[in-house]
Amino acid sequence: MSAKPQQKRMTVAEYLAHERAATYKSDFIDGRLYPVHNPYGPPDPTGMAGGSREHNLVKDNLAGELFGLLKPCGCTIHVSDQRVRVSPSGRYTYPDIVIVCDPPEYAGDDRDALTNPQIVIEVLSNSTERYDRGLKFAEYQRQPTIREIVLVAQGRVRAERYVRQPDGTWTYQAFDNQVGHFELATVPVRIPMSDVYRGVDLAAYAPPPEIEPDAD
Repeated sequence: MSAKPQQKRMTVAEYLAHERAATYKSDFIDGRLYPVHNPYGPPDPTGMAGGSREHNLVKDNLAGELFGLLKPCGCTIHVSDQRVRVSPSGRYTYPDIVIVCDPPEYAGDDRDALTNPQIVIEVLSNSTERYDRGLKFAEYQRQPTIREIVLVAQGRVRAERYVRQPDGTWTYQAFDNQVGHFELATVPVRIPMSDVYRGVDLAAYAPPPEIEPDAD
């Protein structure tokens, strides 16, 4: 599946002007807009599109647990609204959760765009899973400051962690034990999976088939 063609490719300046005026957030890759809540569909001009109840619960549960655990490490956490520049040439995304452990750095031409994220976390949904595992995942791999990419299912107990190695390869680990824990590799974080999915009615939610990331 490909993105819906735009009438024309935007420049970075046009994209940033668009974001300041828009009622919905969009990622920006290779001159094209990808609306955050429906990257391969039309944008929502009313601004009413948003994550599902399950998506928001998982994201907020995880962010709440991370906030307390990361504070002693000196790391900061941003949720949903933090724009990240993932390439010097001008590609931008909005991770569900982004963690930075060094002093934060921002783009010179866009003081709202973080340029040195360390960990990005995406909570998968029906409308975003293919994009999060494919095009967006590849952009995260190309950003040298990103050391971990985490993909979290919203309707079943599963978190997938990808960790960059010194030689540039990535290691993979899945966490899918409801009575087990989820761990980050580059900062000392360990969270019970039951806390990640607190309040989520797993029995009532039918997740889409699993989609493997595109090869980089």
